[in-house]
Amino acid sequence: MGSYALRGPTVRRKIRGLLPALLVGVLGATATLVAPPAAHAAESTLGAAAAQSGRYFGTAIASGRLSDPTYTGIANREFNSVTAENEMKIDATEPQRGQFNFTAGDRVYNWAVQNGKQVRGHTLAWHSQQPGWMQNLSGSTLRQAMIDHINGVMRHYKGKIAQWDVVNEAFADGSTGARRDSNLQRTGNDWIEVAFRTARAADPAAKLCYNDYNVENWTWAKTQAMYAMVRDFKQRGVPIDCVGFQSHFNSGSPYHSNFRTTLQNFAALGVDVAITELDIQGAPASTYAAVTNDCLAVPRCLGITVWGVRDGDSWRPEHTPLLFNNDGSKKPAYTAVLNALNGGSTTPPAESGQIKGVASGRCLDVPGTSTTDGTQLHLWDCHSGTNQQWTYTAAGELRVYGNKCLDAAGTANGAKVQIYGCWGGDNQKWRLGSDGTIVGVQSGLCLDAAASGTANGTLIQLYSCSNGGNQRWTRT
Repeated sequence: MGSYALRGPTVRRKIRGLLPALLVGVLGATATLVAPPAAHAAESTLGAAAAQSGRYFGTAIASGRLSDPTYTGIANREFNSVTAENEMKIDATEPQRGQFNFTAGDRVYNWAVQNGKQVRGHTLAWHSQQPGWMQNLSGSTLRQAMIDHINGVMRHYKGKIAQWDVVNEAFADGSTGARRDSNLQRTGNDWIEVAFRTARAADPAAKLCYNDYNVENWTWAKTQAMYAMVRDFKQRGVPIDCVGFQSHFNSGSPYHSNFRTTLQNFAALGVDVAITELDIQGAPASTYAAVTNDCLAVPRCLGITVWGVRDGDSWRPEHTPLLFNNDGSKKPAYTAVLNALNGGSTTPPAESGQIKGVASGRCLDVPGTSTTDGTQLHLWDCHSGTNQQWTYTAAGELRVYGNKCLDAAGTANGAKVQIYGCWGGDNQKWRLGSDGTIVGVQSGLCLDAAASGTANGTLIQLYSCSNGGNQRWTRT
């Protein structure tokens, strides 16, 4: 396989393998950054250290290991993001055509949410780990089955998943830059575009990602082919929000210092980037630190996910590639990553400013400059006060005062939108649409000026998206 990574068996029990334009004009060329927050004390866990810069540090979770107290103890303590290792893949969620099973996926999701973690969804369309019924389909029948599967899974998790790996590993290994010759590819070269358009319609609040391996080295043909696809999608308005770099570094696919260049170049296309399945053969501390610093150096790098908790939980345990030994003890690589996260930029990868209602011309305002949790927002004449300065972080939060988040008090029409201490819940995550909408990740509903009001004191709530001027926002 030359310089490419070693490949596992055909069916592998693991994945195989932020900032969009804030609003219409929200982050235009005249936008200004707020001053960096004050210096902070070093955090003692990976998730907390990553959160200082608005990022996450996550892990893959297997539902079958949730009964292991050492496993769950480390996972709960150290990580603030979770990806289901196999439980949301095609064979797990639709074992028979049209008959969905979310038992295992929900177990991972519920554990994550109950412990205050965001969830990445993995994966909706992939040539591998297809159930037998799907492997036997082809042509238009397979294409429709793919569409139905995306709709079925995303309908179940609508408003609950921060990022979805919509399509996984669609490019071939080697030096050709060609698409992988899979049954999905043989349905037509537009299958990836169809998958993304289907996913956007199914859950407008989720970030939609393309995910692949051996695409970290900027000079490789596979990387360039993926780059060309993302550039084409952005130019034509195909809804892609992020690109995931699996980052399985080993002797066949080693880390290269141009990985940062790769991340920067993709981010320059207008997509977020994420390190989605990190493991490094032998777990060298210096390489783990380098990868972490690469993410920290790119403002649109949302975060890092390692593919497993302890070496024994890895899909390649013989490589001892993770941050924790089998007994749960920390490796030197753990300390190197934690130090990098604590020494990284303290400025969230975001810009700040007022958020102004298109219909009202008035700003999103915290009444009376209150800092009390539960204070409902309203519209008010725009001014320079700190209670109108909002920062959008790579985690999808809208922060005011630095530590209070725009928070949905429910998921139904009319639910109060308030400020609350930031804690990482999906009710504090927002997707900023290119049409000027601000959509709640948990609810799928739009930030709304109640009763289409435009006057000072008009309350802010959630409501079904209607494209009205009372649901569209810009930044001054």
